[in-house]
Order: sequence, then structure tokens, then C-alpha cells
Amino acid sequence: MSNFQILETQRLFLREMDQSDYQALSKILQDQEVMYAYNGAFSDEETQNWLNKQLNRYKEYGFGLWAVVLKESNEMIGQCGLTMQEINEVDEIDSKQKTLVMEIGYLFQKKFWHQGYAIEAAKACKNYAFRTLNANEVFSIIRESNVASQNVAIRNGMKIVQRFTKHYRGIEMTHLVFSVKNTIS
Repeated sequence: MSNFQILETQRLFLREMDQSDYQALSKILQDQEVMYAYNGAFSDEETQNWLNKQLNRYKEYGFGLWAVVLKESNEMIGQCGLTMQEINEVDEIDSKQKTLVMEIGYLFQKKFWHQGYAIEAAKACKNYAFRTLNANEVFSIIRESNVASQNVAIRNGMKIVQRFTKHYRGIEMTHLVFSVKNTIS
């Protein structure tokens, strides 16, 4: 297991994932209820691709979705971190263009929902983006039907700034873009 710890909160630490986290990651990505916002659970291959994507993000950007680990048990209960994501924007002449933004993302095992872990980790990631990476603004891109994740974004000081439709896994999904600007001097 990787010991490259990135962040620490009162109850959690966030660290880079490695291949040994595949089984813990599968508990998240292969759970139909957890993955409803992604239109269904992932296969083994999709789960491995997701993990590979994070490992590549660490190399390319120095950050990605990190393992969220309970201090008391050393169990990986979720993932939370920063990723670069494209959002669709409409300019003055109504043509679509894509913009790259820094997103705070999070996914947790269902048995750890509604215990404050997502907001605890998301706030730590926001502070890391502002204090360590000097980001001017961070975003969370959340499916319109995912009210629980929207509530985490709101509790993280974010407001809805945009709506757009994303084509994913064969369907059109409306997403809300939440944002908060850096006010740290």
C-alpha cells in the first residue's frame, strides 16, 4: 500500500492510490447504488481503467483522486481529490467550446455515507487547491439527480454557476457546475 500521504483531517488521511487499492476501489465503483450518477456500476475493466487514470493524473498533474482512509482503522472508505475536467461553455454566438477546470470530486462506499466524511475530505481538497496549488477557483461537476453530492458542494461554499449536458455511457445527463473562488490572501 502506498504511504504517500497528501492530506490529513481530523478523522481521515488522503493518499495516492496504487494497484494494491484495486479491491477497495471496486467496493465503490462496482456498487450499483454508489454509481447511480454514472448510470451504473463499473466492470472489472472499467475499474482498472479508472485506477490507471488516477495513477496517470498523479504523474501528469501531481494530483488526482486520492484514497480516503479512516485513521482509526486504516481502511480505504472512498476517494476524493482534484482532477482537471472539461466543461462545455456557450459563447456569445452560441457555439460550444470546452474549458478545462480544476474539479473537486468524491465517491465513497455506501456504508460511509451521511457521516460527514465527504465534506471533511472535500474541504481539505479545496484548501489544498487554494493554499498549495494557488488555484483561483475550483469546481464540482455533479449530475443534476445527485442531490447528496450537491449538498456536499454547497457545504463546501460552492454555488451553481452553470448547467450543461454530458453524453456518458449512452445517455444524455444534465450536470450542474458548482464553483468557489479563492479568498485566501
